[in-house]
Amino acid sequence: MPDQTYARRPLRPGGAPVPPLALGSWNTWDRMSQDDAVSLIRRAVDLDAGFFDVAFYNMGPHAENSRTDILFGEALRRSGVDRSEIVLCGKLWLWDWPNQGFRAQIVESLRRAGLDRFDTLVVGDYIDAPDLSRLVADVDELIDEGLVGSWGINNWRIEHTRAALAEAATQGVAGPVFAQLKYGIARRSMAEGQAYGPLFADGTLTLQASDVFEGGILATGRAPQRKIGADVGGIRERIAEIYPEVERVAGEFGVSPAALGIAFCLANPATSNVLFGASRVAQLEQNHAALALARDHGAEVRAALAGCWVDREVRADGVW
Repeated sequence: MPDQTYARRPLRPGGAPVPPLALGSWNTWDRMSQDDAVSLIRRAVDLDAGFFDVAFYNMGPHAENSRTDILFGEALRRSGVDRSEIVLCGKLWLWDWPNQGFRAQIVESLRRAGLDRFDTLVVGDYIDAPDLSRLVADVDELIDEGLVGSWGINNWRIEHTRAALAEAATQGVAGPVFAQLKYGIARRSMAEGQAYGPLFADGTLTLQASDVFEGGILATGRAPQRKIGADVGGIRERIAEIYPEVERVAGEFGVSPAALGIAFCLANPATSNVLFGASRVAQLEQNHAALALARDHGAEVRAALAGCWVDREVRADGVW
């Protein structure tokens, strides 16, 4: 049985509760040996981090043709972990949609990872607004076919998220149930502001926190040499400047800066789980300390980090 340090919350309103910790796939599974990946998957299930974000990075700004999804699938099969013990989240890209249709994308993603279905999926971000009527209908076809169970959005502009919800209601089909947003100690405006905040407050959507360490900067104090997420608002240097304070507060609570960042996100009632990358079992075990911290001292954590909010002036509506 997974560790139950922290009470699970559903990813979709009224849905089954999911693990509070989620492991992402971008530049993760290809940064470790296959044996280490197997060990990490097994330990993730033990530590209630058995939620895996699996994507084929092959188009737009992610045209990397990475093998990270293939490596994950191979490690999952070797791990012996039962499919019923984990939650799998896929991803759809809008960069070349509808030229490359959703069904073709998801079938290819499943084939590469050796999976039969995703429990949920995220529809990625975009430059130009997509045809939301068609998008909603196309995703619903995947749900009807049993390839996925539900869906959410990734850093969409709030006007398009609301339009997708309205379009789904009009069509009588499944709309987005969660929002995967950049969220953490330094970036709070989008998730906590007046754009998405009301949708979380009234239970329309739940929040999946992503990029919580700003590419590792708020976990280690160092800027990684690998590709990391976009610097929305051009504030990354200012984010790096708060690391000493994050490290100090983490020390006061007796956890790593990474665990502190995860606990901060979980202390927000809107958060269903926190998505992060881990390439070592020891790293995952350190991060697991966030669960007890959020459970016992969530409000104190948020109060201690009140001065570390950096993106106050960045637009909250997702228009970057």
